[in-house]
Amino acid sequence: MQKAKRGVVFFTTDFAVYGTTKSCGKALERLAKQEKIMRVGRGIYTIPRKSQFFGRVAPGVEEIAQGIARRDKARIIPTGLLAENLLGLSTQMPAKTTYLTDGTPRKLLIGKTPLIFKKTPPKNLATYGKISTLVIQALKSIGKKRVTNNDIEKVVNVLKTENPKHVIYDMKLAPEWIREIMRKVITD
Repeated sequence: MQKAKRGVVFFTTDFAVYGTTKSCGKALERLAKQEKIMRVGRGIYTIPRKSQFFGRVAPGVEEIAQGIARRDKARIIPTGLLAENLLGLSTQMPAKTTYLTDGTPRKLLIGKTPLIFKKTPPKNLATYGKISTLVIQALKSIGKKRVTNNDIEKVVNVLKTENPKHVIYDMKLAPEWIREIMRKVITD
């Protein structure tokens, strides 16, 4: 753990070569009580970052979700309000953070924030572009009838920063009404 950067997420199972899961969990629990590490969820620990204003700072829910995906060797993509927020389509922070996954579906509580992994068909995870993936998920969340011209303009502008090959490929995986919006990037 000392070689890792501050804020990196560790799991009890990462130390399985040193003993049983139960004994490793107890050792991590003791380190957390001594405030050498921080417990951020059940079986999830970190060496917290230090802030001159806030003191010890835990990693964000997104960093924890990425750590869980790495551990489980699963793919995840943000969905719903989180995707909208990441694209700037909404200033509202989601009360619960939801990801689509090809891994194990589960619900965790990170602090007071629910972290939810929902099982999804492989087609939803087959996209290449990070931005185009977010665009598809955000627009699905908003819905065809509620999407505004302002939303479309923001999406088109942010999609222009994506690799055009990724946009073309990912368009094939999106519903037709979202494809029409994505086409505007290619035809411009």
